[in-house]
Amino acid sequence: MRQPELNKFGGRGFALAVHGGAGPIRKEGANRSSMASHHEGLRRALAAGRQILADGGGALDAVTEAVAALEDDPLFNAGRGSVFSATGKHEMDASVMAGADHRAGAVAGILGPRNPVLAARAVMEQSMHVLLIGEGALAFCREHGVTCAEPSYFYSEKRWQELQTELDRRRRGNPATVVDDCTDRGTVGAVARDRCGNLAAATSTGGMTGKAAGRVGDSAIIGAGSYADNATCAVSATGHGEFFIRYGAAFEIAARLRYAGQSLQQAAREVIDSLAGIGGSGGVVAVDRSGILALPFNTAGMYRGFVLDGSAIHTAIYDEPYQVAS
Repeated sequence: MRQPELNKFGGRGFALAVHGGAGPIRKEGANRSSMASHHEGLRRALAAGRQILADGGGALDAVTEAVAALEDDPLFNAGRGSVFSATGKHEMDASVMAGADHRAGAVAGILGPRNPVLAARAVMEQSMHVLLIGEGALAFCREHGVTCAEPSYFYSEKRWQELQTELDRRRRGNPATVVDDCTDRGTVGAVARDRCGNLAAATSTGGMTGKAAGRVGDSAIIGAGSYADNATCAVSATGHGEFFIRYGAAFEIAARLRYAGQSLQQAAREVIDSLAGIGGSGGVVAVDRSGILALPFNTAGMYRGFVLDGSAIHTAIYDEPYQVAS
C-alpha cells in the first residue's frame, strides 16, 4: 500500500511547486532510463520560477515561467511535448489565475502558440474574456503578438507512435494499455506564493492521446484544473480531466479551507482521495496563503517538485524522499 504523501512544507517567504503529470508511472523498463531527465526538467522549471521569486517578483510571473519551461521540454505532455488527438492533430489547453484579484485567462483546442500558457496569460491581460478557443483564440494570439511555431515544432515520432498504438487498441477492442510514463495523458502546472503573499496558479496540457476532436480537459477550466485565491490557496491539477471538471476539484480544495476550516493538507488529500473513489485518477500541487505546500496524488506516481525561500530544489516521482538538487 502506498505510504502517505509527505505534505507539509513551507510557511515562510516564497513557495513554488510544480507537477508534470500523474499516472501509472512504472519504475522498471524503458521509463527507468528517463527518470533522470524528468527530474532535470522539473528542476529547470523550478529554477526558472525561483529566480523570479528570489528577485522579489510576483507569483503570477513565477508560475508562468515555470510552466513555460515544462512546455518547452518534449518529455512532458504540454507545448512541445503534446500528444495527438484521434484525428492526428494537436489541440492544447492552458490557464492561469491570479489570487489577488481573481483575474484569469485560458485557451483551449489551440495549435500555434509556442507556449500555450503565454496565450492564456495574454487572454487574461489583454482581453475582457477568460476563455478563448480554437480559431478565435489563434486570431487573438496573432493580433497580440504571442510567439507561434509551425506544426512541425510540436511533432515527435514518439507521440505519433503512441497515437497509432492507441488507435490500434481501439480497432481490436482491447482494454486500455498501461503507458510507462503516463505522459500520454499528463499535464504540467505550477502554484506559487510570493513574498508579498500573493498566490497564483497555471496549468497546461496536450490532453489525452487519441482524444476526440474538440475535447477540452480541466486544464483550461478555472476551478477545475486551476484556481487561485489569496484568502485560501492556489491549486494546479493533473489527471483524468473529466472527473476534475465534474467535481470542480481545484475550487473544492479552496472551498474547504474557506468554509470548513480545513488545512490545505487535509483538504487536498481528501479531495484527491474522493476522486479516487469514483475512478478519478490524478493529483494536485497546492499552496496556501501562508506558503504551506501540499502535493497529494492517488496514482502510482506524480512528477513533482518544490522549492522554498532560502532552500534547495526538491523533486520526486514516487514515494521516495525528495531528491535535493546539488
